[in-house]
Amino acid sequence: MRKPTKYVFITGGVASSLGKGIAAAGLGSLLIGRGVNAELMKLDPYLNVDPGTMSPFQHGEVFVTDDGAETDLDLGHYERFLDKPTSRAHNVTAGQIYESVIRKERRGDYLGGTVQVIPHITDEVKRRIMSLGRDKKADVLLVEIGGTVGDIESLPFLEAIRQIPYDAGKENCIFLHVTLLPYLSAAGELKTKPTQHSVKALREIGIQPDGLICRTEIGMDSGQRRKIAMFCNVPESGVFQSVNVDVIYEVPLMLHDQGFDDWVVRQLALEAGEARIGDWESLVERIRGSRGTVRIAVVGKYIELQDAYISIYESLQAAGYDHGVHIETVRIDSEKLEEEGTGALEEVDGILIPGGFGQRGIEGKVMAADFARERKVPYFGICLGMQVALIAFARSVCGIKDANSTEFDEKSPNPIVDLMLDQKAVLNLGGTMRLGAYPMKIFPDTLAAKTYGQLEVSERHRHRYEVNNDYRARVEEMGMVVSGVFEETDLVEMIELRGHPWYLGCQFHPEFQSRPLRPHPLFNGFVGAALNFSREKAGGERSKEANHAPSQPVR
Repeated sequence: MRKPTKYVFITGGVASSLGKGIAAAGLGSLLIGRGVNAELMKLDPYLNVDPGTMSPFQHGEVFVTDDGAETDLDLGHYERFLDKPTSRAHNVTAGQIYESVIRKERRGDYLGGTVQVIPHITDEVKRRIMSLGRDKKADVLLVEIGGTVGDIESLPFLEAIRQIPYDAGKENCIFLHVTLLPYLSAAGELKTKPTQHSVKALREIGIQPDGLICRTEIGMDSGQRRKIAMFCNVPESGVFQSVNVDVIYEVPLMLHDQGFDDWVVRQLALEAGEARIGDWESLVERIRGSRGTVRIAVVGKYIELQDAYISIYESLQAAGYDHGVHIETVRIDSEKLEEEGTGALEEVDGILIPGGFGQRGIEGKVMAADFARERKVPYFGICLGMQVALIAFARSVCGIKDANSTEFDEKSPNPIVDLMLDQKAVLNLGGTMRLGAYPMKIFPDTLAAKTYGQLEVSERHRHRYEVNNDYRARVEEMGMVVSGVFEETDLVEMIELRGHPWYLGCQFHPEFQSRPLRPHPLFNGFVGAALNFSREKAGGERSKEANHAPSQPVR
């Protein structure tokens, strides 16, 4: 008989963005390395059913799973660290919980009883948590609770996890609290009081943490560790630190060096082997040993916010690690391109246009796609980036001056990109796009086939508009190659440009399947092409300098 799932609950205090997700993912990767079947789950307290309709400025990236769920970006961290897929069951929002309970009430499931936060909301939260652990046959389920302690929205989730030790046994549960140790440069010291108050707030709602992960800019000393342990009622052996690191993939090593995974194994009495961290050590050594820099322009409209394109950035870095170079991402606001021209693109080695929605900044992206095509700069268009590449090509090469997408011009006389037929009657925006993994056929003798090394793959999608096949013959005749399709309905999945060193667009989101230890082939190919472009450009500049060197006098 299978042993019951054990639980690690991870809460946060003092401030948001302390790295709960990274800490959870780092611990999960360490446990998997020891032979423990670990799963990760994110509980988000907002009332949206999912983040699909939320602005990237508010929520950051929407991460899409194989089964078509629009989820929190932390699931991207989970997949990158654990190298295993997540699903819609791995991300639960307050909106989903309340929607489920209200539907049951409308059906009469509660037999005339008064529906309340306790027990109905909390019971639904507990059911989701324990169902995932059971369905995945997890030895350990790590559950991250979004937000910070003290937020009114997260109280039902905290109450639910407070109750789980009574259902699953206290010996099968531990509570970890991620908190902030601010450094005051004027005083020259770390301050522990915010951590003390955060733990006090957690204890007031009935949760005593078993361990603390203190987020800090500089390392704490033994005296500070003892003080935190005493005032937070936590054993000193359960106080760990998470110091700023240059690369997030150092986090598992930093936690392991403190004996964090050993402590968790002891606390839960897990059957675990010796730690295997060789892959992470090799990756960090490779990163530190990287030589040279490749400059990649990311042309978008949410470039001020790191989290808006986090999987794009991580995928570029992973490919850079594989090629032994540093990736410098040059963030370019597509609206500024419209105003200032393409001068900002002159010094880059590759141009990437990521996905997005809405008309703002579109013409700047079209300009960037044109620039890459005309100057032979490696180009990678993802989702919307593929669509603007087609629009640019149709206008500039095919002579269809008013080519556009009906997303930006509903009455366009030449809609190169248009709504899918099954989308034209859609009334609700949330969860109604083409979402999740779909198979793709790649045509032989194409850049795509060479880059993937195979002709059938599965990729994740998140879009509503598709290439209009009415124009397909025209653009192919002029040099644009369709290199991948969804055969069932003949939807264009990939395009590339004949005669260009590396110009490729895809309708899907390859960034969702790229891993630090296993970069996605398309990102790897793109960065490799950008590296070649950089070297050729440097060689050309050296030759140019030599040709213009002053002649030496004859002696």
